[in-house]
Amino acid sequence: MITRIRNADAELGAEDWRKPWSGPNGASCMETKHLPDGRIALRQSTDPSGPALIWTPEEFGRFITAAKRGEADFLLP
Repeated sequence: MITRIRNADAELGAEDWRKPWSGPNGASCMETKHLPDGRIALRQSTDPSGPALIWTPEEFGRFITAAKRGEADFLLP
């Protein structure tokens, strides 16, 4: 089950976030972080004190696989 936290830095720490996706000049990025229990956190880099989504590895894997297959292409302009 995907969960949401309100303040990523306060609840998960400011360290060890990675930017696997980034916009022009690294400006608007999604950041991920592996949590000690194996789950994966995802947040907006421009708002580190904002919310984050927490995924199990299986959920995140299904998301990435579906995106690679083009199942989210309808969201693109």
